[in-house]
Amino acid sequence: MSFLLVAFVGLVGGVLVERVTSSGHPETLDAPAASQPGTQRRRRDRRRTATRVFTGIAVLVVLALVGVLVWATVIFNRIEKVPVADALSSGTGTNWLLVGADNSLSGGPGREGVDGVRADTVMVMRVHDGQTSMLSLNRDLWVTNPATGEKGRLNATYNQGPANLIRAVTQNFGIPIERYIEIDFDSFSGLVDSLGGIEIYFANPAFDLASGLDVKAAGPVHLDGAQALAYVRSRHFTEVIDSRPVPEGGLPDVNRTMRQQNFLRAVMGKATSSRNPLTLLSAASTMSAGLRIDDSMTMFDAVRLAMAMRNLDPQPTPLPVVPRTTSGGAAVLELGDGAQDVLARFR
Repeated sequence: MSFLLVAFVGLVGGVLVERVTSSGHPETLDAPAASQPGTQRRRRDRRRTATRVFTGIAVLVVLALVGVLVWATVIFNRIEKVPVADALSSGTGTNWLLVGADNSLSGGPGREGVDGVRADTVMVMRVHDGQTSMLSLNRDLWVTNPATGEKGRLNATYNQGPANLIRAVTQNFGIPIERYIEIDFDSFSGLVDSLGGIEIYFANPAFDLASGLDVKAAGPVHLDGAQALAYVRSRHFTEVIDSRPVPEGGLPDVNRTMRQQNFLRAVMGKATSSRNPLTLLSAASTMSAGLRIDDSMTMFDAVRLAMAMRNLDPQPTPLPVVPRTTSGGAAVLELGDGAQDVLARFR
């Protein structure tokens, strides 16, 4: 745009300069009659030249916009669509169900583990009145499976497909879901690199020998794709405090879910803060291979989400949970005190 402005100013300046006579005075309509035909001809030539310049610029702008639109359409059409429309609630896309799968932990491509298909991470992102909030529904929450009517872990409801998982979230927690996005964390390494890395805050130096995480300093740390993936996968997160390794306390799976929230916030923040359409399209192209979305989502729905997310900072909302043991001896989680108040914010 600055180039176009300079060109415009130069063109106008050139016209004004040419209108100044050799005596230093602008030409007027009172010039001698003999000079009128030549002056009018020069004016017509200048107008034709200006018209050609601006027409050419307009054509280039239109062609660029069409090219971006075509590229975006090709990228969007590459994203796999899943048939979940019947399970979605009617609305304007206020609540988005984000499902994360880590192929390295769930049996490889296709998300087929030894116990069947599993959703590694389940989050609800709510975009409403200029505010964005994220709620993690821990995969070990004890719920009723809509497909079988039996009790089981939340992530196991994905065994009967994404539509059943959406129904499980709506029926067990009262949260309507208007849009569905499934993310393969394994593919996000390339996305992070395409965005130039992300920044995550660490209270202390930290490491995880199993995932490969190795953070040498506290504070905001720039992570490339490989280290971001190690951060997301970390199940044995250990901080270095006073030169001593201190394993993370609390519930490991809850802690890992919070790290995944931080990761998604950082990725979305980096992507939506970019003003370069080529960078955004390149990132979208990289991400498309690791996405699955609901079959009723249009490209313009995705654009509206991106616009809503611009300059917003999705705030993680912790859901109070308590551990319990089932009659079969399985360790699961149930909603704790204050959980209903938290869920009400997403209804």
